[in-house]
Order: sequence, then structure tokens, then C-alpha cells
Amino acid sequence: MDAADSVRTAKGKHWLLSASPLQRRALLAASLGWMLDSMDVMLYALVLPQAQKDLHMSTAVGGLLMSLTLISAAAGGITFGWLADRIGRARALMASILIYSIFTGACGFVHTVVQLAVCRILLGIGMGGEWAAGAALVAETWPDEHRGKALAVVQSSWAIGYALGAAITALVMPHFGWRAVFFVGVIPALITLWIRRRVKEPEIWREKKTKSVAGLRVIFRGELGRRTLIATSMNAATLFAWWGLFFWIPGFLSMPASQGGRGLTVVQTSTWTILMQVGTFLGYVSFGFFADRFGRKRTYISYLVMAAIVVPFYAHIQNDILLLCVGPLVGFFGSGYFSGFGVISSELFPTAVRATAMGFTYNFGRILSAAAPFAVGRISEHSGLGGALSITSFGFLLAAILACGLTETRGKSLE
Repeated sequence: MDAADSVRTAKGKHWLLSASPLQRRALLAASLGWMLDSMDVMLYALVLPQAQKDLHMSTAVGGLLMSLTLISAAAGGITFGWLADRIGRARALMASILIYSIFTGACGFVHTVVQLAVCRILLGIGMGGEWAAGAALVAETWPDEHRGKALAVVQSSWAIGYALGAAITALVMPHFGWRAVFFVGVIPALITLWIRRRVKEPEIWREKKTKSVAGLRVIFRGELGRRTLIATSMNAATLFAWWGLFFWIPGFLSMPASQGGRGLTVVQTSTWTILMQVGTFLGYVSFGFFADRFGRKRTYISYLVMAAIVVPFYAHIQNDILLLCVGPLVGFFGSGYFSGFGVISSELFPTAVRATAMGFTYNFGRILSAAAPFAVGRISEHSGLGGALSITSFGFLLAAILACGLTETRGKSLE
């Protein structure tokens, strides 16, 4: 089946079931990579309170290590985006998964804060590279009328990985300790064997590679430069809000009331987090359908505005049951918009620099947002976690304002 046949197949009424094997494998590969990336983030967030005790680490330092991970992830994402335009999307995806799997496992062997910091930095390089390669792979494999839904499925796997990380922590840590939790993170390396055998490079990339390969500087010129500036600034604002909020939510739920937390047990924290991810999953998936129906820009802005409204309310809830009920709404609006960034950025840039541009706009935004975990942790030492989490709503609101400068790309076919 050639590319044209694949596109026609995916245009059927049941868009996912009628997709070609090529499209389904690309979607699965990118989804697994993103899911396991998320799982690692959750593992660290949930074991952090126990690791802080064993390694004599303050809350601010715990947040700083996450900030260092985000900075290295940004460097890895920019590098792997450039690499994906040269060696292929699937190959870059395999390399990134292998790197973050190995160093996730290595986190279980550390005995000092410095050792943990080194592992988190090296892990971040692979973690950052996965998104650009996987999103470009799916964007170039699926047709324009289903691209939003396909990338939403990829993004929804983040919620699955987040919930999976919570479940693994709840099952493993009470019996084997926090180090054993990281050892489970080695398993994703096995996924690379399947990708190597079953996932092919998109035909549009193979055709473009035989003609020309552009450099990084191209995305800063003319109209592409304007798009790069808007996408990068917008993503920096959303990532600052997201990392500042969701990295600290497990701590917010588990820390005692004297520190501004809610004092839930490990099992309760995991349960509350998993239920929040149900809302997150629905937010990711629904965004794709709304974006394909009503447009990328309008849907994206709507989710961000709602996130800015619901987060401060959640951060000041005192009743545990109400906290449980509102959590899925925070996940729905506070994360769902990320399904939009992949499809928007893939449609803003041409094939020759698509992965490079997606890697830069997403991951340079990570650099600018890397201060969020540290900033929220620092503010929480004076104002409590609830008050510190509320400031993330300003990031969501700023992103919504910046998104007003976007060009609507719904219905755009990739060249």
C-alpha cells in the first residue's frame, strides 16, 4: 500500500479502525514513547518525598533537580529534532527512548544528591528528544482531516503513563523502597526493538531527504521566524504553568497541612492522581475532535482560559472529596491543550525543518519553563503549596493571549 492509499484508507468513517498498518504502527510507537516518558516524570514526583529524607535533600533542591532535568530535556529535544530531520523520525525516537530508559534505572543506584542530579540530567536528554521525533512521525503519516485526532491519541498516552507511574509507585515503593521504583523504568528500552523492526519512516520525509535538508537557522527567517517566536513563547508559558502545577500536585496531596498540603497517604495520593489522569486523558482525546471540527486556535485558547480559572479553585479546596471531584477537571483543561501544540506546530512548518522546528519550539520553551518546579517549591516554603500552585494560572492566561497571534491551520495538507 503506497502513501496515497494509506491516506484514502484513513479517510473512512471509523478513522482509527480503518487506518493503514503503517499509520497504526507510527501512532503506537509515538504513543508508547510519550507514555513511558510521562511514567518517568511521575515516578520521580512520587518518590521525591522519600528520596528527600534518604538523601537529605530540601524541597527547593528537589524542585531544582526537576528544573535541571527540563533544561537537559530542552537541549536533547532541540538536538533530536535536528537529528530526526537527518536520520529519520523512527531512528531518533528509538535513540531517545533508549537513553531515558537506561538513566531512569540508574537513578535507583544513587547515594548522593549530585549522583541523582547527573542521572536526571542525562535522562532528560532522551526525554526531551522523544516528543519531536514521535510527533513528526505521526503528523507526516496521517492525513490533515485526522491529524488532530491522531496527535491527540499520542498526547493522551501521557495521562496513561502518568497513571501507570502512580500505580507502579503504589505497588512497589511500600514493599521495596523508592529505589526499586526506578528499576522498573528500564523496561521501556525493550520498546526500541519493536520500533526497529516494525516502524517505517514517513514517505514524505524520505522524498524530502533526497532533495534537500535545511539547517536550524531557516526557522528564524521571515514568516517562519514569526511562527517560531509565537510558538516558542506560547509553549514556554504553558510549560511553566504545567510543570509548576503537575510536578508538585503529588506533593500537594501528600504533604502535611502545616506545609500547605492535604496530608493524604501514599495510596490515597496515587488514587487521587490516577483519577485526575482520567480527566487528563479525556481532555487530550477530546481536544483532537474539537480541533478537527472547530479549528486548532479556538480550541487551544478555550482550554487555556478554562485552566486559568479552575486551578486556583483546586489549590484552595480543603475538603478531600471535593478535591477528588475537581481533580479530573484540572487534568482535563490543565493538560488537554497539549494535544493542540503538536498538530499546530507540525502544520506551521515545512517538512525539511518540521522536526527541527517542533523540537526547538517545544524544548526551548522547556528551558524558559525550567524554573517552574524550583520557583513553586521555593514559594511554597513561605506561602504553602496551595498558594504557590495558584500562580501557575498566570502562565495559562499568558499562553492564551499569545495564542491569539497564531495562524489557523485546520485543513492544511502537508507538502
